[in-house]
Amino acid sequence: MTTRLSLFNSPFLLGFDQFERTLDRIAKNANEGYPPYNIEQTAEDGLRITLAVAGFTADDLQVQMEDNQLVIRGKQTDDKNRLYLHRGIAARQFQRSFVLADGIEVVGCNMDNGLLHVDLRRPIPEPKVRTIKIGTAGGENGEGQRPRTIDVSPDPVAAQKRGE
Repeated sequence: MTTRLSLFNSPFLLGFDQFERTLDRIAKNANEGYPPYNIEQTAEDGLRITLAVAGFTADDLQVQMEDNQLVIRGKQTDDKNRLYLHRGIAARQFQRSFVLADGIEVVGCNMDNGLLHVDLRRPIPEPKVRTIKIGTAGGENGEGQRPRTIDVSPDPVAAQKRGE
């Protein structure tokens, strides 16, 4: 039996099991070489994925978001009316997947000279700092008060309604 070392096997990394499954899925697809692609930064918040899809038409391609994955599929069909004496360019199909972080959205997709361009926007995150109120179980003298919960709500009105 082989034991696999987990990257997220630390008690300080809680709730990262989805990331581990995503990394496993990426590792399985890492050996796919067709079609070749580029990823470039087009602006501070802009990315572009370009796939070389020579021979494909827009009708042969499908671009979809499936949960947090951008999935690009291509399928060519053989023209039965052609008689090939030599066939070096095969009609083929492919599927290429890109896992996108939360918040990244597809803003456009177009074909140009055998290249499929998919434009993405990645929002620039604003830092979030929140102070968490610490309650006590016994009050000042340790008697007569019920245990309190820690308020992690960013909404002070909701905390006030609870009587805190």
